[in-house]
Amino acid sequence: MSDRDDKARVATIFDVARLAGVSHQTVSRVLNDLPNVRPATRARVEQAIKQLRYVPSPAARALVTRRTRTLGLIVTGAPDYGPSSTALHFNEAARDARYSVITASMLETDAPSLRSAAELLVRQNVEAIVLIAAQRAALDALDGVELGVPIIAVASEDRGGMHRVWLDQYGGARLAVEHLIGLGHREIRHVSGPSAAMDAAERIRGWSAALGEHGLPAREPLAGDWSPGSGYVHGRALARDLEATAVFVANDQMALGVMHALAEAGRSVPHDVSVVGFDDIPEAAYFAPPLTTVRQDFDALGRDAMAGVLAVLGDDDRLMPTPTLPELVVRASTGAPIHDRVAVGS
Repeated sequence: MSDRDDKARVATIFDVARLAGVSHQTVSRVLNDLPNVRPATRARVEQAIKQLRYVPSPAARALVTRRTRTLGLIVTGAPDYGPSSTALHFNEAARDARYSVITASMLETDAPSLRSAAELLVRQNVEAIVLIAAQRAALDALDGVELGVPIIAVASEDRGGMHRVWLDQYGGARLAVEHLIGLGHREIRHVSGPSAAMDAAERIRGWSAALGEHGLPAREPLAGDWSPGSGYVHGRALARDLEATAVFVANDQMALGVMHALAEAGRSVPHDVSVVGFDDIPEAAYFAPPLTTVRQDFDALGRDAMAGVLAVLGDDDRLMPTPTLPELVVRASTGAPIHDRVAVGS
């Protein structure tokens, strides 16, 4: 290793300050893009940083602002497509904003574990915590807990003590059901997610409301667990329900199980039963037939979470993102119903 390489490796904010002929506080102001630094001074500091190949640490950035530019992220529940995608895009948005992220992923959402994780993040001097909450128990666990830093929840339900960003699950479910009603379906079943899941509750609410507005019956939902296996179990029951001409399924993985069970029972999609899913996972376009579904923009949700962080840290709630309405994607799994059905055994 050359002398120059060794110098670059050990360069500190004080080395930069000496080379540029300024104080280390001025260097920190430049690193944090703060005002009140003359252009010529800023240029000298930036040249010194480049010459020394200095890589600023979070502690160096915080010398003036007392900010660490570090965020905490807690992701609860199973590593499903939606939460995982949201976390990924939040991390990208944080990096673009020059923040680092410390992540705690938790399969269980018991209150002691969640509070312990949040307190550990606070001890690592995070400026805010983003909570991606699949189940309402995660919100309940941190609701009213004084951590000393703001919490921004990515959640379908509201808690007064937290800031929130979300996708409109209720509105997305209505889009799915209105599509089926528009095709002429009058007996529309629902395979829901688990009862503890906030997204599942909002999708039930949207399905029921859309049916009610058209004077159509809302039969008891069939509760699944987001997995293809639970969809398959309920699909076998739906295959025997000859009144049902359509089913709205609360996620695409369960829709895959439903469609497999219907095909196994000799029921054609969409000839006998139309199927709509939710999420638009990458595989949905390649189901047999390709799945009509409700597309959620998890990229936007992750960016909204970061925008929410910046709004809260800037003490300006007017900048909090508004909820995004998902998009209906129509494919081959839905069509008009066949009204002249012959009962089995007649």
